[in-house]
Amino acid sequence: MSDFKSTAIFKQIQEGLAGFPENERKNLQKKTNAVFEFHVKNAGGKELVQTIDLKKDATVYEGPAKGKADCIINLGDDTFADLADGKLNGQKAFMSGKLKVKGNIMLATKLDAVLKAQKSKA
Repeated sequence: MSDFKSTAIFKQIQEGLAGFPENERKNLQKKTNAVFEFHVKNAGGKELVQTIDLKKDATVYEGPAKGKADCIINLGDDTFADLADGKLNGQKAFMSGKLKVKGNIMLATKLDAVLKAQKSKA
């Protein structure tokens, strides 16, 4: 689904996690300890489902979570791109209705750290 800006961002997150030294990856997993399932919609109305698993093995993969997601996030493609670029704060996106969360909402606050850590590796 290359008609999503988010595809490249999720790929970058996966590569970043794979490139982390083992101790940093384990530390991030320990701090976050959650499975995030993203439902990203583009302007054409198509949906991309991606999962970031920071519970078992620090991976990113296409499709719904294997098992139960701790946090399900629904947002637009542009919103995700802005979050990843640091142009938009997750809390503001949530408050303005650009981002919807199901499950443990407090875990969603940990995503900023994941995205920031990724940006520093890029």
